[in-house]
Amino acid sequence: MIPLSDDPRRRSFPLVTVLIIVANIAVFLYELSIPSASALDRWMLQVGVLPCAVTGIQPQFDVCPPVSSSPLLSLITSMFVHGGFLHIASNMLYLWVFGDNVEDTFGKLGYTVFYLVAGILAGLAQVFISPSSTVPSIGASGAIAGVLGAYIVLFPHARVRTLLFLGPFITFPRVPSVLMIGFWFVTQLLSGLASLGVTTEQTGGVAFWAHIGGFVAGVVIALLFRPRLKSNPRPAW
Repeated sequence: MIPLSDDPRRRSFPLVTVLIIVANIAVFLYELSIPSASALDRWMLQVGVLPCAVTGIQPQFDVCPPVSSSPLLSLITSMFVHGGFLHIASNMLYLWVFGDNVEDTFGKLGYTVFYLVAGILAGLAQVFISPSSTVPSIGASGAIAGVLGAYIVLFPHARVRTLLFLGPFITFPRVPSVLMIGFWFVTQLLSGLASLGVTTEQTGGVAFWAHIGGFVAGVVIALLFRPRLKSNPRPAW
């Protein structure tokens, strides 16, 4: 299922969400301008989250690559770097569909802080799972997973219009947000559990535990702040 839109109407222009999307696209265009694959790999080591550099734990059969940037700063810079067109396109689509309503609820400043915190905690979750990995983690997926976690808490009765392929047929069903996001989380959890026996940080190029960590962070933060957020009610939908 590919999300296209959701039912809750936003009350204001999602400025922060748009700025995050623009920033991600700008960084991706910069990636495309890097002249060689080796130069791109070196750059990824500087801006991605390198678990062995964050923890200082050396891998058993490898050497942790040297990085000139702060390992902790990489928890933020990694959120704006992507590994390909499909990677950035899917992330930005999910952010556009679900981020505006979460931004509406948290407010511009609160949403900015929430997004960064969720992304940082997502990166740390992946580091915790593979503390000696030499594979850098990149992408906004962890932070966006936090947005999905907050969304499912704040808008459990929302409906999401999706694009669904059923063999040769294309349909556009509206499904409950709990069903769609819940199914997404279950697939991430099962994939993450399956990757625990893998020695590298990622399985198939996907950092599942960053997704899981970001989602859980989003749920917890939304639950903690929901009483305060309810004091700023949204119009009925």
